[in-house]
Formats: sequence, structure tokens, C-alpha cells
Amino acid sequence: MRHYFHRHQPPHHPHIAVLAGIGAMVAIGVTGALSFYAGAPLLIAPFGASSVLLFSVPASPLSQPANVVGGHVVATAAALALHMVLPGTWWAAAIAVGVAIALMALLRITHPPAGADPLLVFASDPGWAFLIMPVGLGAVALVGIAVIFHRLTRTTYPLRIP
Repeated sequence: MRHYFHRHQPPHHPHIAVLAGIGAMVAIGVTGALSFYAGAPLLIAPFGASSVLLFSVPASPLSQPANVVGGHVVATAAALALHMVLPGTWWAAAIAVGVAIALMALLRITHPPAGADPLLVFASDPGWAFLIMPVGLGAVALVGIAVIFHRLTRTTYPLRIP
């Protein structure tokens, strides 16, 4: 039973954990400010989860720019397409989540927070413009802010090609 409670994640040094929190705060804050001043929405709830990966585990393959932007765009595009032909029901949303995850896996751009994008599509019934803004531009903004933040804090991000 203890294996259910064992923490497999290696410990963070306190200053790294604080930097992760500060990075996420800056990224969401800057993206939110851009949204406010541009009068265009750039924030969606899954971006909070993306910030966990971008700032807490920037060396994870799931945190890399292609995964963040590609995962959100592919998952949302799949959901928008399915939402055009399926009713806005729980089972259709479940199908959209499954299709989004399969596509991300096949394209090697898995980004777990993007798995929530189809639920957002089915709950809010947006048009195709949603794919560009807030999803595409918002994801690019988060990655751009992460690149700058990690350079300033001397953290390797993104990973180099081996």
C-alpha cells in the first residue's frame, strides 16, 4: 500500500521550486496582461497546467516548445473538427479527448495539459478562430516567456538536439 504514497519525483531544491513558482506567475501574468491590453483573450485554463511543466520540469520532453505549442494546437484542432460532427455531449467530449491524445502520441508532441483542450472546446462551443487565439498565440507566448525566463535564470530550455 505504501507504493501509492511514495513520491517518485526527485526533490527540488527550495530555490528551484521558488523559481518555478515565480516563472509560472510571470508567464501567466504577462500573458494575462497582453490579453487585457490587446483586448484579445490569450489565457485558457490548461495554460496553468502547461506552466507547471514549463517552469517546474523544463527538461521534460513534455515541456519542450514543439510539445507545448503542437500539443495544444493538435488537440484543439481535433476537438474543433469533431465538435462540428458530434453533439456537445459527454461521450463526444470523451471521444475528442481520446483522439487528441492519440494524435499527440502519434506525432510525438504529447503535452498532458492539452488533453484538457477538447473539454474546453465542447464546454464553450468556440469557432475555428479559437485555434489561433487564444490557443496558438497563447501557447507561443508561454513558450517565449519560458525561454526568456530560463535564460535569465541560467536554466537550460529548450533541450538541445542530441
